Amino acid sequence: MQRLDGATPLPPGLAGGIVALGNFDGLHLGHQAVVGAAVARARAEGRPALVATFDPHPVRLFKPDAAPFRLTSLDQRARLFAAAGVDAMMVFRFDAALAALSARAFVEERLLGDLKIGGVVTGEDFTFGRARSGTVATLREWGRELGFSSDAVAPVALDGETVSSTRIRQYLAAGEPREAARLLTRPFTIEGVVQHGDKLGRTIGYPTANLDMGEYLRPAYGIYAVRGTLEDGRVLDGAANLGIRPQFDPPKELLEPYFFDFAGDLYGQRLSVELIEYLRPEAKFETLDALVAQMDADCARARAILAHMPASHNPA
Repeated sequence: MQRLDGATPLPPGLAGGIVALGNFDGLHLGHQAVVGAAVARARAEGRPALVATFDPHPVRLFKPDAAPFRLTSLDQRARLFAAAGVDAMMVFRFDAALAALSARAFVEERLLGDLKIGGVVTGEDFTFGRARSGTVATLREWGRELGFSSDAVAPVALDGETVSSTRIRQYLAAGEPREAARLLTRPFTIEGVVQHGDKLGRTIGYPTANLDMGEYLRPAYGIYAVRGTLEDGRVLDGAANLGIRPQFDPPKELLEPYFFDFAGDLYGQRLSVELIEYLRPEAKFETLDALVAQMDADCARARAILAHMPASHNPA
């Protein structure tokens, strides 16, 4: 899959494509329906299938002090789009200039000018342009006028409720990663480069890989059963602390997975960690012996949970 940023001309082979348009943070069931519809139409018409997305998220421009909320990084979304059969991803930089474009100008300059679209697919509730003045109705109207198709995909419901990124964030904040995974169709996954830490874990028999949470949503702090994927493709089961480590000073927010039956140097490696099950909240113990005893119990429970869960083949 090709990754484009609008700074260079569109490769000729991608002109006339069918474009799924949206932010698609998380690429959950509802997003998958939009992208899938674009890919299906592109294949039926012999056209390339593209996704146009935005980075940073528009919230970052309008509410720069908002707490971290991302469900996927741009790299993760790129892999998910590729797995869905998309031929190219266009990343529109969402800045003040883009936000100021009228809906009509966005269609003419970005969709027709930059992407040379043959058609566009969005969700039914998609809005765009200055003050969100563009809607699926205006897209249809301008499509008829300017010569491109426009399709809108209805929301996807699960258990009688609409699947949304907001609902997924609520599940994760409540310590319900399995419920979030049902809507995402895969576990929520945090990816980052393993950092050097204070190496306290190895002194008590639990060496951990330290990951900064970056722009990811903060799920409920606590201990999780996790599954990690290394750069070389190896998949490791483990348990992780996500939070500020109340046992140690100074507090420092990290995701710290400990992988069972693994010995190796992960520093500087890119690591993906799936949150499988929430085990308990963070706690401070009176002694290190009490902490180690609890960690022994946590790891035993995590092993039992993960033993009955096959690997997810998660492209994120």
